[in-house]
Amino acid sequence: MKILIKNGLVIDPSQKLEKKLDLLIDNGKIKTVSSKINNLKGTKILDIKGCVVCPGLVDIHTHLREPGHEEEETIASGTRAAAAGGITTVFCMPNTHPVIDNQTAVEFILLKAKKEGVINVFPVGAITKNIQGEELSEIGELKKAGVVGISDDGEPVMNSKIMRRALEYSKMFDLPVISHCEDKNLSKEGVINEGKVSTLLGLRGIPKEAEEVMVIRDIILSSLTGGKLHITHISTKNSVVIFVGLKRRG
Repeated sequence: MKILIKNGLVIDPSQKLEKKLDLLIDNGKIKTVSSKINNLKGTKILDIKGCVVCPGLVDIHTHLREPGHEEEETIASGTRAAAAGGITTVFCMPNTHPVIDNQTAVEFILLKAKKEGVINVFPVGAITKNIQGEELSEIGELKKAGVVGISDDGEPVMNSKIMRRALEYSKMFDLPVISHCEDKNLSKEGVINEGKVSTLLGLRGIPKEAEEVMVIRDIILSSLTGGKLHITHISTKNSVVIFVGLKRRG
């Protein structure tokens, strides 16, 4: 079946392209991209004025919840939701039950994704066993099984020595370490940003420094080891200043 898409804004960063163009699709594949394609006999025409045509998006931090919490999400439902939003590749975090901290767990995710998923699914392995921050996972085995990075997801690796070793081993296997920067000694039992509002409401606050000290630590350890570091969900101005400043210094 041939489909002619007209009047869409075509964006392709790899080609440095951002322009209104027509596209001819034949049996699910883009055959022609041009400023004007004449209507062809037997071709379905879609006028998408005001819409964007772009390469599939990649979400590097998703929670597919399977195995263990299928009542919240499954690989089947999560990948379909992603596809509906134009996302064609996802990295799934390891905080499942059981945790993705071994070869068998990785193989389960990949098999499920192949059978039931509709987009690309790449698992992220746990930095530490059972995401407890006490003992490194078998990073080499995780890499061999097919993970694209390691992370303890919503849990920080509080022990600096373990984080150092994680960055060292991950470098050997060319894997990024995806870090959740939070000093739980500072944030423990906090429910709101520390400040005037937390005081007025009588709620235990979380100082922004709980994030910032760990951002500094992880960047320093990355510099020490040469390991690849990705810091997730930065939320304070100082974290950004620290990150940009140290990155500029190499």
